[in-house]
Amino acid sequence: MKAAIHHKYGSPDVIELVDIDMPIPRDDEVLVKVHAASINAYDWHLLTADIFLVRLMGGGMIKPKNTVIGADIAGRVEAVGGNVKQFKPGDEVYGDIAGRRYGGFSEYVAVDEKPLALKPINLSFEQAAAVPMAAITALQGLRDEGQLHPGQKVLINGASGGVGTFAVQIAKVFGAEVTAVCSSRNLDQARSIGADHVIDYTQEDFTKSGQQYDLILAVNGYHPISAYKRCLTPQGIYVMAGGSVAQIFQVILLGPRMSEKGGRKLVNLSAKQSQKDLVFLKELIEAGEVKPVIDRCYTLKEIAEAMRYQGTGHARGKVVITMEHPGVA
Repeated sequence: MKAAIHHKYGSPDVIELVDIDMPIPRDDEVLVKVHAASINAYDWHLLTADIFLVRLMGGGMIKPKNTVIGADIAGRVEAVGGNVKQFKPGDEVYGDIAGRRYGGFSEYVAVDEKPLALKPINLSFEQAAAVPMAAITALQGLRDEGQLHPGQKVLINGASGGVGTFAVQIAKVFGAEVTAVCSSRNLDQARSIGADHVIDYTQEDFTKSGQQYDLILAVNGYHPISAYKRCLTPQGIYVMAGGSVAQIFQVILLGPRMSEKGGRKLVNLSAKQSQKDLVFLKELIEAGEVKPVIDRCYTLKEIAEAMRYQGTGHARGKVVITMEHPGVA
């Protein structure tokens, strides 16, 4: 089978498309024929190790430990191990398989049941592959870390990317008044997915407007956290879901000190794989309340080009990889 691999950290130029052995599922695993995958910032970090924590947290100090990357997949179950209870051959599934023994940028994966759920019936494989990691990050950032409830004012900083487009929609589902921060070219997109207010960051710095929010979800955190804190209501919460290395360390090291007992909080989000959340998202999607936003689709042969585009940081929604299985339409 074909798989995209990298034996060293670096730019997308280090990616190779090669033939490797098809995985054999263990007793607790399912074999999935991958029809589509999508790219996340997570995949970019694993490829480039641009955040040194990738090396420290098990990615491999000198070279990558897992040579096939790719977290988000959507496909069809081909076979199941003897201990598998939830799925059967023919089931259409989707999920985030980050950290498992096979990556999603390949034609087949063998993975345990926990990171998978049945695919939303109203989505194509390409659309479903765009959901797992980004949508779960948005959901957990808003619901769990942000403690979002109806009527609150929420600001999404970085509202045009994968996590941000889901965050705008999920916040609306939860009954929030949503302000989306993005560039000029993405204002209409933000409105189209439900934002009540939009701010063009190229024209206005929301941290200096005097407006305060009950919750700020920063997908692209680039302001000092002191500026974010200034924009919070007295019990407001700032959740960092992505940003520069400097931003990450600021929130990890200074967030707890700058948080107030019984008042403003500044926290870093570490999203977790969750089958329960995938099922919840499936229900929202099938009800028409949330939909993935896809910028571009590439084939597996074009994986290096796709990763290069992801690395620009200007993708509008998700970048999707489609598999070209011989004999499959």
